[in-house]
Amino acid sequence: MWRLLEPVFRAGETFPHNPAITEVEARALWVEQSQSVMVAIGATGAVVGTYYLRPNSLALGAHVANAGYVVAEQCRGEGLGSRLCQHSLQAARRLGYRAMQFNLVVSTNTAGIRCWERNGFRTVGTVPGAFRHRQLGYVDALVMIQGLVEGPSA
Repeated sequence: MWRLLEPVFRAGETFPHNPAITEVEARALWVEQSQSVMVAIGATGAVVGTYYLRPNSLALGAHVANAGYVVAEQCRGEGLGSRLCQHSLQAARRLGYRAMQFNLVVSTNTAGIRCWERNGFRTVGTVPGAFRHRQLGYVDALVMIQGLVEGPSA
């Protein structure tokens, strides 16, 4: 899975992790600190996508899920991100989460934003300059959410 995560983390464009993150640190963040991890395998047997699912907060906020997604560059634009998102929403419902929230959607990640919106997420806030993009400097970040149950989501 490191081969999939490494170029995305190193790019410093969509995840807040240190671009110099080690494989051991990435595994701890992506796998060991998550409640659930899904890996998508392509026709050749290579890992082509992944997501993690975990509580967005502690104790009294733990009923809201958080997730992160990575799709291999060669598979982008083929709907894999959307399928991973849909799978994670189903998994979150099965695990009893009442909503899913993305805390730091980088405003320049337009493909990701379109994907999340197509899958029912809405933007509830913008945090000006909250992400230090490796190439563009400080850019805005969005907070996006989707309710997973009828009635009040959180």
